Amino acid sequence: MGEDRHTGNWLTHPITALVLRIVLGCVFIYASLDKIRHPDLFAEAVYNYQLLPEVAVNLVAICLPWVELLSGSLLVLGLWMQGSILILSGLMVVFIGALGINLARGLDVHCGCFITQSTDPITILTLFRDSLFLLLAFYLFWLYQIRGIETKFSLAQVLKR
Repeated sequence: MGEDRHTGNWLTHPITALVLRIVLGCVFIYASLDKIRHPDLFAEAVYNYQLLPEVAVNLVAICLPWVELLSGSLLVLGLWMQGSILILSGLMVVFIGALGINLARGLDVHCGCFITQSTDPITILTLFRDSLFLLLAFYLFWLYQIRGIETKFSLAQVLKR
């Protein structure tokens, strides 16, 4: 009687999705903060990947952190969920590709993922970590868009009232 249809399985429970949504959103919010504070250092990190033409490096270094911040914030707030999950998934695919290319090249590139002044080179563990974030984004997409679970504690629910 009025029982939530997801209570029997914690993997598809709305509270699980809420926690995962907040975790992934906060990862991107955190990742954006140092890049926003130090766009020059982030531009250097982007340049060192040797994947973009020089004219695009500064534009990417300035815009990318704000896309991360906005998409992560929307995910945490529960607004425009499908769009924010798709954007974050797309970013993860690009990041994994860039990491993989540079690992294959054997370049000594510093990630610039969370801290622009990091001296830690990218490794297979960096690639694995980003792959886990991508799987998390795919899982959230599946939960919300395909499985159609209820969005708990979102600003969208508040605005509908």
